[in-house]
Amino acid sequence: MTIVTRKVSLTVNGKAVSADVEDRTLLVHLLRDNLGLTGTHVGCDTSQCGACTVHIDGRAVKSCTVLVGQADGSNVTTIEGLAGHNELHPMQAAFRDNHGLQCGYCTPGMIMAAVDMVRRHGGKLDEATVRQELEGNICRCTGYHNIVKSVLDAAGRMEMASAAE
Repeated sequence: MTIVTRKVSLTVNGKAVSADVEDRTLLVHLLRDNLGLTGTHVGCDTSQCGACTVHIDGRAVKSCTVLVGQADGSNVTTIEGLAGHNELHPMQAAFRDNHGLQCGYCTPGMIMAAVDMVRRHGGKLDEATVRQELEGNICRCTGYHNIVKSVLDAAGRMEMASAAE
C-alpha cells in the first residue's frame, strides 16, 4: 500500500507552519501530534462533542471533521492562540470568573465556539440563543448554567473592548 503525502502550509496562532502529511490526516491530529497544541481535545471522533473546536479563517469548526489538506493556506486559531499579550481573552476570563468549567475537558471547544458566536451575534445574545448555539458542544459535568452565564458576560466584555478600539 502506498501512503500518499502532501505538503501543506497554514498559519496557526499567527505562525507560519508547513508539514508533510498523509492525505487522510485530520486537522486535530496535526495540531495535537505534530504541533503540540494539546488544548484542542479529541473527545468523540464523530463531531458530536465539540471538544476539538478551533477557528479556521475566523469561523468555528470541529477540527476532527477537517482534513489538513482542506485547511491548506488557511489561518487557524486554537485555544492557545486566543489570548494575547499574556492576558486572557475576555471569553476565557468570563469562564474563569463565572465558574463556567469543571473538569475543563470541553472548555477549549466551548470557548472557541462561544467566541465565534459572539462575533456573529454581537450584543444581541440572550440565554436561549446561547443554549441553541452551544448544542454542538457537550459538557458532561455541568448543567450549562454557568457556561451560558460566562458567554453572556463575555459578550458584554467583548462588546466593550471593541467599542474602546
